[in-house]
Amino acid sequence: MLNESWATLWEALAAGQPDHVAVVIGDTRIRWRDLDARAARLASILDDGGVGHDAKVGQLMYNCPEYLESAYASFKVRASTVNVNYRYRAPEIVHVLSDSGARALVYHGAFREVVDEARRSLPELKLLIEVADGTPGDRLEGALDYASAIDTAAPSIPSARSGADSLLLYTGGTTGLPKGVVWSHASLFGALAFTGYASMGLPVPETPDEVARVARALNEKGSGPVNMTAPPLMHGTAMFLAFSTFVLGGTVVLLASRRFDAAELLRLVQREKVNQLSIVGDAFARPIVEELERAEAAGSPYDLSSLGRIVSTGATLSAEMKRSLMERATNALILDMIGASEGGPFAVAMTMPGQDPVSTAHFMATPNTVLLDEHTGEKIPFGSGRAGVLAASGSMPDGYFGDAEKTARTFRTLDGVRYTVPGDYAEIDADGTVHLRGRGSVCINTGGEKVYPEEVEVAGRSHVGVLDCVAVALPSERYGETVCLVASRTSGSVVSETDVIDHIKGEIAAYKAPRRVVFVEAVYRSPSGKADYRWAKEAALAAS
Repeated sequence: MLNESWATLWEALAAGQPDHVAVVIGDTRIRWRDLDARAARLASILDDGGVGHDAKVGQLMYNCPEYLESAYASFKVRASTVNVNYRYRAPEIVHVLSDSGARALVYHGAFREVVDEARRSLPELKLLIEVADGTPGDRLEGALDYASAIDTAAPSIPSARSGADSLLLYTGGTTGLPKGVVWSHASLFGALAFTGYASMGLPVPETPDEVARVARALNEKGSGPVNMTAPPLMHGTAMFLAFSTFVLGGTVVLLASRRFDAAELLRLVQREKVNQLSIVGDAFARPIVEELERAEAAGSPYDLSSLGRIVSTGATLSAEMKRSLMERATNALILDMIGASEGGPFAVAMTMPGQDPVSTAHFMATPNTVLLDEHTGEKIPFGSGRAGVLAASGSMPDGYFGDAEKTARTFRTLDGVRYTVPGDYAEIDADGTVHLRGRGSVCINTGGEKVYPEEVEVAGRSHVGVLDCVAVALPSERYGETVCLVASRTSGSVVSETDVIDHIKGEIAAYKAPRRVVFVEAVYRSPSGKADYRWAKEAALAAS
């Protein structure tokens, strides 16, 4: 496996294809020579600020060129980026930056107030760099202006680095405080790049020069990936997809809007001739389909003929949405994956162009997938009818930052093979079909029976009147816990609580059906599309 820093790989790409467009953000196009030059200047600023090997650089920004530049610059000085959710309040920002020991923070001017509040509790935070975004007011005292600092700095000189250099990805998950997952650059290359090269029938390069040579060859043939990544860069899925696209010589296309805008996404797909669209389940697919339908009704349909692949991970992509997308993107296969910040994929569902019938959550195990008993940790044979936790071997993180105990629980060695076991429950048939049950941390125990939210949510969203939903537990004197569904209705729907419950009982075992359905105007999800079970629990309790 190639054992190099991502900065070294990107420097090779910049040297080998300097005029190739690396990134499109809205109407801004960034070529490799400019991305590298600006990152080199920022690297000097970080170095002068005492940010070096294994230091941490927080990123609190919306999508912008500076996000990728600051990641590149951090890698150049062998520091690690720390993604900070831009919806976080000061206490959550303090948790992420203090937990990681961040020494620097690059942030948008829009977050000036919350950064000022947070930094009072962050004595280790020594370097603040503000990216101007039109927000009125003065920079924080002591903060550098990003653009001015870049203009006056001398570029850093490439230095020796290592594939053991780390990237620290904070994942909010579905419950609890955000936790940092430590990926070495070499392991991340193995996890992301192998799949990319294999899908194109190419051997995995073994040197940075080979990476650049393969990228250049793909672009000369016009077959390099053009990847439209719908989630924001602060979400690990988007950043990792950007990385995997880069090493194949491709172009990453990102939304410039600060809220998800399906019309902007589809305009970019059409204009840039995007050949891969990456989304997170129905949370992204539904507004995309609605915009497609609006444009068709207006007599100005979008041209999706360039799309060869639609990839979804992190949340369920329903059969309804798959079918709607495939009717418009007739050349595209749909790849629906079960993955995690801790590794994977654990299972994949592939829907080929024109395939019928189309199914929801019909996954197949990968060659690296096993099922483990939650108590003994032993492997469960496929086809046993027993539920267990999904595990996968292959390239994976080193572990959780500063948490040896949790690392030991999640990354386990069996028969000499290391597996990642983040806590997703499933049953696997003899033919490898995976029936996902959901994350164990949000499992509902009702009268001694385990109910996994995922299967309730899939059944709930299959009702024509339900737009989105999240299943949570409510306390019960008799049963310990009962299932409650927090749901939003489709436009014009008058579906009732009884309608939804009866429908779900027709889809799954009756004991798994919710006893309550709480309707809300909109189901809250993170910008990445992940369910927020804490919010849903509060909404359910408030309505009880």
